[in-house]
Amino acid sequence: MNKNENELKEQICDICHKMWQLGWVAANDGNVSVKIDDNTFLTTPTGISKSFMTPDKIVKINAKGEVLEAKNEYKPSSEIKMHLRCYEQRDDVGAVVHAHPPTATGFALAHKSMDVYSLVECVISVGSVPIAEYGTPSTDEVPNSITPYLKEHDVILLENHGALTVGKDLVTAYYRMETLELWAKTSLVAQLLGEERELSRENIDRLISMRSAYKVSGKHPGYKKYNKAKDE
Repeated sequence: MNKNENELKEQICDICHKMWQLGWVAANDGNVSVKIDDNTFLTTPTGISKSFMTPDKIVKINAKGEVLEAKNEYKPSSEIKMHLRCYEQRDDVGAVVHAHPPTATGFALAHKSMDVYSLVECVISVGSVPIAEYGTPSTDEVPNSITPYLKEHDVILLENHGALTVGKDLVTAYYRMETLELWAKTSLVAQLLGEERELSRENIDRLISMRSAYKVSGKHPGYKKYNKAKDE
């Protein structure tokens, strides 16, 4: 194993521990993966709490989800099909994070997309967050449900399930999950206070145009509305 793979395994574990400490995952929930090359990936194993994740538990797989390297017969995450679909659809994706951050997952349980441009930083970094229709975990239903959104979105809510973020690297994918949960919390507070007020279209467009200056990677849908029928 080369030094880079060792570093990536350490980084996966660090992110897993952070997610557990933040209460985004419980028991064996959640999964993290990173791309080494077009046919090689590292992923968290199934059946292991993120609080107990160590580098020796990380599994190496190919683009078909077949195990290339694993200790103690560890198997890849049961959600690996969802991760592989992200890499298949997006050449720019280098890492995928799936978790159940409580507030954002609350929106997924309520079948409410976060389709509003209100918080300045989120307008720039994320854009609107759609909800992918429900799919049974570990089946092709989940990757099929997220596919329509991957071309324009780096953050997707999973109906009655949780959230998915992608990024050019592990840190970027993790940060997007952090951003999603903070936005969900502030959005909920605004709604409890009476209304979440969207920025003007002019200001939204100006903020989106600033992405290049801030060197924000990934995709952005621009000003669009998704899932309105579900929200109404």
